[in-house]
Amino acid sequence: MDRKKELNILTENILRGKPFGAEAYRIIVDTPAQDVHMLMAGADRIRKAHFGSEIHLCTICNGKSGKCSENCTFCSQSASSKTNVSVYPLLNKEKLMAGGEYAFETPINRYSVVTSGRGLPSHEVAAVAQALGALDPERIKTCASLGILGPEDFRVLKKAGVSRYHHNLETAKSHFSNMCGTHTYEERVNCVLNAKREGLSVCSGGIFGIGETDEQVLELALALKDLNVDAVPINFLVPIEGTPMAHYPKVSPVRCFKIISLFRYVLPDTNILVCGGREAGLGDRHSLIFEAGANGMMTGNYLTTDGRTLQKDLEMLNELGLKVREK
Repeated sequence: MDRKKELNILTENILRGKPFGAEAYRIIVDTPAQDVHMLMAGADRIRKAHFGSEIHLCTICNGKSGKCSENCTFCSQSASSKTNVSVYPLLNKEKLMAGGEYAFETPINRYSVVTSGRGLPSHEVAAVAQALGALDPERIKTCASLGILGPEDFRVLKKAGVSRYHHNLETAKSHFSNMCGTHTYEERVNCVLNAKREGLSVCSGGIFGIGETDEQVLELALALKDLNVDAVPINFLVPIEGTPMAHYPKVSPVRCFKIISLFRYVLPDTNILVCGGREAGLGDRHSLIFEAGANGMMTGNYLTTDGRTLQKDLEMLNELGLKVREK
């Protein structure tokens, strides 16, 4: 059977909810660059079946920057990297709220405060919770990304009205030790599980272009499927001078589309958001992320790199006949 027919069968089985084993996804891993358009055709059908023409938009605030104790090799905020990244303590309440208040007047669906470090101290978790809790939940949904936290911290966030926690697994278990040596993959998984146990929805994904194989992309997708996360952010490496991965090549647009499509096949009804590295990885091909299966994206700047403006993203969606999900 040729590849196109096999992919059509896999797509039909997914759309019908027919059960099958993980081995069925091998065809996606084995699809060469010249045939990625075949993957995208099925991924687009699956996206439309579950999300129609609606797109989720999120934006973030870098609430505490730099001097992170962890040695993640891609990260400019790691204390072990030699970069010129801004370093500052936790922002005050007004500044933490500012991005959310801006989002009130836009179609943006969710606003998140992100902080550097292994895990935010409990008194600072409480400060973030207070700031996010002061935002009107009818006008913007809130999220926090504060590192590896414990159950009590999640209870504080939940009580304040924060509805989602973000914590990436970053990469496959089999590749994790190549990326980070100061904490383990299992610690990240436990953080996700603790957030879910305390009633928070979870956004968890990874970064690609850090030396992982296509098999490891599938490994991560299947792990997130097992964890039943609510949203998956897909990030692409932006090589930054002063980090151990400064010499890594940018991810090609074709591989970006293959990765997005793979996640859509594995997680057909999960929100898949394209986030960091959109500018670097996709250039002028941003619009194709939706054909590849994504149903959301981060708009505005990222933690330490520039992103696309909301105006540009809204213009793109309008040209494509897509609309931002209602709040």
